[in-house]
Amino acid sequence: MSKPTLSKVVVPAAGLGTRFLPFSKVVPKEMLPIVDKPAVQYIAEEAVASGATQMLLVTSRHKESMEDHFDLAFELEAVLRERKKERELEMLSRLSQLISVAAVRQQQPLGLGHAVLCAKPWTGGEPIGVMLPDDLLEAPTPCMQSLWECFARFGYAMGVVALMEVPWEKTHQYGIAAVEHVDENVVRIRHIVEKPQSNPPSNLAVIGRYMLPPCIFSELEQTGRGAGGEIQLTDALARMLEAPGLLGYLFKGRRFDTGDKLGFLEANVAFALKRPELRAPFLAYLRQLLETEF
Repeated sequence: MSKPTLSKVVVPAAGLGTRFLPFSKVVPKEMLPIVDKPAVQYIAEEAVASGATQMLLVTSRHKESMEDHFDLAFELEAVLRERKKERELEMLSRLSQLISVAAVRQQQPLGLGHAVLCAKPWTGGEPIGVMLPDDLLEAPTPCMQSLWECFARFGYAMGVVALMEVPWEKTHQYGIAAVEHVDENVVRIRHIVEKPQSNPPSNLAVIGRYMLPPCIFSELEQTGRGAGGEIQLTDALARMLEAPGLLGYLFKGRRFDTGDKLGFLEANVAFALKRPELRAPFLAYLRQLLETEF
């Protein structure tokens, strides 16, 4: 009998994106370009690199462009074909075949936990990965793949979340976990609290990757409204601490918060410098800018 593999990922993307107004008035913030690809495409590419074949976007009104991005574009492709733009045609072909994309509406802004709960009918009782599109993560092994490997190693039952150290003064912005070490990269979470306003149990923050067993939905259904009057995924995770248990994977790569203006700019610089055709001229521009400005 073959071992289970990661199949489905859920991408909660129903937020209003108010930090990026006026841009996000009519364009989803998940479509903000990192160089020349929208942030949500980087998420899809990480999902595919981790083994996933299906992605559910949890959206709200006026966010159809995210689905459209992964769809065929007959008119555009016809023009490119006529103009013999073979490289661009190949790029669009790969994009439309990247991953099977579906969408469901989160009709009320009731929080991350509620967004995940909206995915229940789509999951078919399978474990799911949850990927927050504001978090772009870089590591030799994709973070979602590392979470799946941890999930499989401990019997496909315990939830696994990605954890990363943050400055103590920023712990009030995250779900924060108190842990005990299992090995170098894995911890058992003993306590978890959403956005502690004082006395955080550690500076280990939950970042935007989760590997969740099917029982998460029954926990969410029993979770009342928490911080901000919303159904918090962290509160449902806290209900899992004793049974079936909750693990943390200590992420060691680079994280860019593209839901924040500074993080968005940092991501653009970092990803531009990874592009061979951009690196040298962009570095020259940055050096010139530093010399003239400072």
